[in-house]
Amino acid sequence: MSGIVQNNILRSSGTVAVSAAGLNWNSTVITGSTATVESGNGYWINTTSNTCTITLPSSAEAGDQIVLIDFLRTWGTNKIIIDSNGLNYQGNPDTYTVEYTTSGQSLNIVYSDATKGWIPLDDDVAALEPVAPTTQRAIFAYGFNGSNLSMSNLVNSSGVIGTDVSGVGTARRGLTAANYGGDKAIFAYGYTNTEFSASNLVNNSGVIGSDVSGVGTARDGLAAATYGTDKAIFGYGYGTANMTNLVNSSGVVGSDVTGVGTGRTHLAATGYGSSGQAIFCFGVGGSEAQINLKNLVSNQGVVAADASGVGTARYGLRATTYGGDKAIVAYGNTGPASYPNQNISNKISNQGVVASDTSGVGTARNYAAASSYGGDKGVYAFGTASSYTNVKNLVNNSGVISADVTGVGTARRQLGAAGYSYSA
Repeated sequence: MSGIVQNNILRSSGTVAVSAAGLNWNSTVITGSTATVESGNGYWINTTSNTCTITLPSSAEAGDQIVLIDFLRTWGTNKIIIDSNGLNYQGNPDTYTVEYTTSGQSLNIVYSDATKGWIPLDDDVAALEPVAPTTQRAIFAYGFNGSNLSMSNLVNSSGVIGTDVSGVGTARRGLTAANYGGDKAIFAYGYTNTEFSASNLVNNSGVIGSDVSGVGTARDGLAAATYGTDKAIFGYGYGTANMTNLVNSSGVVGSDVTGVGTGRTHLAATGYGSSGQAIFCFGVGGSEAQINLKNLVSNQGVVAADASGVGTARYGLRATTYGGDKAIVAYGNTGPASYPNQNISNKISNQGVVASDTSGVGTARNYAAASSYGGDKGVYAFGTASSYTNVKNLVNNSGVISADVTGVGTARRQLGAAGYSYSA
């Protein structure tokens, strides 16, 4: 090490952390697609030919410091990606994506503690915020085909639905599901021969756990969505209830929260936006009145009052995210007179604005299920048309619903679906 050591942090090991003035500068310019760096060093990163993934040390102490320099001002063409190697970066786990994409940028990071991890001391120009990873796979489970069911069907990152997997947990219908904890899912509530309140957690390999004793009012016909990137909210349901139940990042369902908005059942919910908001919309209220109003949910799980609805009022529909920060709600039934199924859809912007109806694609049906998959796409599957169906319709990352694809798995309705797994 060269330079004067002064005003430095004393680390827990009893050694003094190196200051920026005393960094060891690596004389070899890094040109490869990967590089592993060490604390107390500065590095020149040349991305003229390729993107470079920088792996930080797997352990660090307060005051450890690393500097990275865009050697030939090419990060705007070929970015660098920071792999924090098990440690947090700006308070986020290493599953988050950290990229620097500005030409001429320099990055000076210092390790703080286990909670905040590595923090940029300066980066010359504004860096992109870490981006939460997206779920790649999905799971459809439970439902009804004349009898309550407990089987599931996994969906891969290409939107291919797998064959039936023997069920775990109480067979039921009228339940719903949401992603939680970033890469896991939860199914909860529903109807057996009575209203039900237990939940079943799904790990990041798509394995459904056994029943977890229920919390909150037992009910069916409710909806659920992810909010705040790693938590979930269940809301509304049978008996035109308007209470909600929050789910923490460990999959624990909270007690009832006093309701906001018009109580209703068989509605839709989904996340939207870049900050982890959610929305409940449509459904059926008292006296079988179809509803098209909405209730927005903040990234803290707070439900807002009713907002005027757009689109055909209906129930028995579902929603999914697409394109990273937008959503779409589709299908349903406009009952009660003759109970006509629909195949119309409504896009939801990244500000939570519901658009007018889009002409339908695919088999008109109700009580289908929907989930995101592949990071930025969605899938609708199953439901009731003239009879139980297992047809599916994929949604691309522009929100366009594709034509019917021949179904796989037991045809059924009133099932749930959610995304899981960061791995494709």
